[in-house]
Amino acid sequence: MSNHIRTINPATHEVIFDQPGTSLEDASKIAAASQKAFESYRHSTLAERKEIVKRALDIVDTRIDALAMELTTQMGRPIRYCAGEIKTMRLRAEHMMQIAEESLADLPGQPQDGFRRMVKRVPVGPVLIASAWNYPYLTTVNALVPALLAGNSVILRASPQTPLFGNQLFEIFTEAGLPKNVLQVVHIGSLDVLDQVAQLPAIQSVSFTGSTVGGLRLREATARQVKPVNLELGGNDPAYVRPDVDVKNVAENLVDGAVFNSGQSCCSVERVYVHEKVYDEFIRLVQEELKNYKLGDPQDETTTTGPVISAPAKVKIQSHIDDALSRGAIDATPENASFALAKTAPKGNFIAPTVLTNVNHGMITMKEETFGPVLPIMKVSSDEEAVALMNDSDYGLTASVWTKDMARGEELIDQIEAGTVFINRCDYPAPDLAWTGWKTSGLGCTLGPRGYDGFVKLKSYHIKNA
Repeated sequence: MSNHIRTINPATHEVIFDQPGTSLEDASKIAAASQKAFESYRHSTLAERKEIVKRALDIVDTRIDALAMELTTQMGRPIRYCAGEIKTMRLRAEHMMQIAEESLADLPGQPQDGFRRMVKRVPVGPVLIASAWNYPYLTTVNALVPALLAGNSVILRASPQTPLFGNQLFEIFTEAGLPKNVLQVVHIGSLDVLDQVAQLPAIQSVSFTGSTVGGLRLREATARQVKPVNLELGGNDPAYVRPDVDVKNVAENLVDGAVFNSGQSCCSVERVYVHEKVYDEFIRLVQEELKNYKLGDPQDETTTTGPVISAPAKVKIQSHIDDALSRGAIDATPENASFALAKTAPKGNFIAPTVLTNVNHGMITMKEETFGPVLPIMKVSSDEEAVALMNDSDYGLTASVWTKDMARGEELIDQIEAGTVFINRCDYPAPDLAWTGWKTSGLGCTLGPRGYDGFVKLKSYHIKNA
């Protein structure tokens, strides 16, 4: 696999970044510089680190329009939504700053005469953060802010699809006064090279957001080393619609949960189970809602759905749709003039939001991560059947239950095997709650009350009075 970075605009197929990737030799020098920078940066105060992060966020605010446009160019999300991701990044960062003091404080031991005893949380050292292209600001901030505030140096591997984002972040933190080499950016196009970089002895911890395959590779690459690997991986997230809901409201929410960002979110709604009593009405209202969507040029403010990230991604998504149709699924996508672009566009990786009915678990899209704007909807006859089907998955990132019976809803989400469960909401990581994947959806957590755990190690102090 080539380590060259060649980034192609998903909407126009124009090349927007083209350069050799960071070699293993250069990465070794970068890791050594990171180790050296860590030795001094670790002695800075939390207040000093917070001030740097705050200045960086302030600089981001002054550039938000340009950064949003650049993001649209790199990954194809409609421009109307891109500033929103960058603003949400600030809210997440501010929450992590707010809890930093408590999260990094010493843990007292039990009182003992003649002793001072405590557990200190100390930085681990140089951290390799490999972030994802689909939400580069959000997937990076989850790890970058706690890593820096805990006193670590960071080597950031920006996704090959969003390399300009990595360069911008480096410039912004440098301008904000982060000491030299505390944050460095590498561009790596080859998973083989990424594996080798993760193995460098100077790197003390790895934080990866991306596919389950990519995460498992990193675990294997570091298996003979004792270094933590924090993984935020894929999903095949289910929703269950009970018969007591406001069906129109739920249909609107689940279409958004499935189609936003062209379905390219680890916590997108990827399969929906609907009670037979409201199944037909739900399908009709989903179709009505999708008539309001517009597939088109992501630079157009009226576009709701842009292209998917790459030509191979389009092929994979279409293969999941074709597999379902070959096994008896029905294409229930409504008429929408803009959706024709998926077939007529001379350039761009456009794929229309697609509704599939009459689906079952023999179909790939119900078992694997499709990562596209596809909404498969399956009829169920009971809560028990819905929960069994929701849990029939190798993934466990998020899941949602939609109901007016809150007590019954809580009983059901208690039975669901996922790191985040919702009632009457979906597709939403909250900064004050743990973002953690169960099963093959991840390892460790970011955000929430344990959001610093991946970036510190514990050191116990027994101090006996002389």
